[in-house]
Amino acid sequence: MSGEQVSARWAQWRAEIDLGEYHTRWARLEADGTAPHGEADLICLYTPSSVLDAGCGMGRVAIELAHRGVDVEGVDLDPDLLAYARSDAPHITWYHDDLATMSLPRQYALVAMPGNVMLFCKAEVRGAIVANLARHLEPGGLLVAGFSLEPRRGAITLAEYDHAATEAGLELVDRFATWEGVPYDDGGYAVSIHRNVRPG
Repeated sequence: MSGEQVSARWAQWRAEIDLGEYHTRWARLEADGTAPHGEADLICLYTPSSVLDAGCGMGRVAIELAHRGVDVEGVDLDPDLLAYARSDAPHITWYHDDLATMSLPRQYALVAMPGNVMLFCKAEVRGAIVANLARHLEPGGLLVAGFSLEPRRGAITLAEYDHAATEAGLELVDRFATWEGVPYDDGGYAVSIHRNVRPG
């Protein structure tokens, strides 16, 4: 089944989604007057000199950042979604790789996980993903991740995520309830910004 290499949860999502329809969803929202680029807006507030879009999917966020002049690259484990990204923006470097084990040839000022990555990855690799993304940060760089907080058993919690970040040499600097910067209020979605405080 498509997506099984990512997780069973991701394979289920893939089985329920028409990729062609999903690919055009954001353009339709923009045409209807809905601002679809909250993730890029928040990322750009931190004025990063370079960004890795981790779990980039079809590349929507990375492509928008590139439009704004940001030096951006993307990585994803699902080749079907990456095919859309490569078709839409062949000028951007796209990596087909596993966030938990990849070793990319550079570090970044900011690594972003805007697409519920921590929700869809396998539970046993959550800590490895955070640690590996931290290794791809420049000294003082930021890891920015937004994901839903579900009440189901085994779902990732902020305590688990923060622990993984601390173990990886990161410290929390900001947390919001939305990509528009609404203060976090213990709700069901969180955007967390952690800084790399390891010595260079």
